[in-house]
Amino acid sequence: MSSKLFKYVFFFIAFCCIAELASAQKRKSTKKTTKGKTRANIQASVPTADTTAVVTAPPDTAKKDQVVTIDSFPIPKIKPSLRPDESVETTVLRERMPLAYEHLRADDAVYRQRVWREIDTREKINQTFAYAANEDNGNQRFISILLQTLQDSTKGITAFSSIDDRFTTPMTKAELIKGVVGDPVEVPEYDSLGNLIGTKKKNNDINLDSFYKFHIKEEVVFDKESSRLFWRILGIAPVKNIYNSAGLYLGESELFWVYYPDMRPVFSNYEVYNGKNFGSRMSWDDLFESRMFNGRIIKCSLDNPRDEAIKNIKSFDQKNMLQLFEGENIKHKIFTYEQDQWSY
Repeated sequence: MSSKLFKYVFFFIAFCCIAELASAQKRKSTKKTTKGKTRANIQASVPTADTTAVVTAPPDTAKKDQVVTIDSFPIPKIKPSLRPDESVETTVLRERMPLAYEHLRADDAVYRQRVWREIDTREKINQTFAYAANEDNGNQRFISILLQTLQDSTKGITAFSSIDDRFTTPMTKAELIKGVVGDPVEVPEYDSLGNLIGTKKKNNDINLDSFYKFHIKEEVVFDKESSRLFWRILGIAPVKNIYNSAGLYLGESELFWVYYPDMRPVFSNYEVYNGKNFGSRMSWDDLFESRMFNGRIIKCSLDNPRDEAIKNIKSFDQKNMLQLFEGENIKHKIFTYEQDQWSY
């Protein structure tokens, strides 16, 4: 009986050992399979050449003939001083406003004439118009003051076309710039060897000193209430010399008109150059109201039923000296009328 029990125990132990050995072998096989699959997933792929062609943008040939548009006047931009560039306080002077005009009733205006003058800044008395110094408020040339004011849209100054002098046609900023700069010109282009390879359009270079003439439209009124002769400026127009492509002088043309009463607040903030500077500085508004300039008369409504300029009158055509004398004659007639109102 004991030997039979011993056999059963021996067979049970042998069976358990065989089962455990089979289970261990299965686990080992499964581990190897999993390890092989993991290695296959992380193997680096062989790099392949990119056969896709790189597409490059074609050269922009349109820019070669493109004209760079100008959106501002050809005036230099002046950097403001970062420290007080003066030994006295002038803030109040730069913020002053012009005095209002005295009211003139139409019934009291017993004498009224329209007068057009030409100011030539090359004359000694008018050299202040060509003062080219730079200050915080820009260049001090008179033409620069006009262009800077029209450039700044916050000033609200309107320029009018020179098709007439009655301020009927406002001009856009593009029209103003084209009138000052002019049409673009063809400029030849050369390669490094000096061979002509074509042409391109380029905007003209402008010399602000070439604007040395200004036309002024004004009205002279004798007021019987105050027994006084008033001169009231109505408009100012810069004059440009016109040349053809060959450089031949063709004549003069007014660029635009600005309404002078609109410009008075601007002129009151710009000082006029005084070379002597003996404690006497005035603004541009003071200069015009005090008549501290010289302008020859080029047209007047006095004895002019055809409304013609003096140079277009047949008897004065191509006779510059006679045109100057006629302007002085008109000035003398106005002066004589005022003097004749008084009795001695």
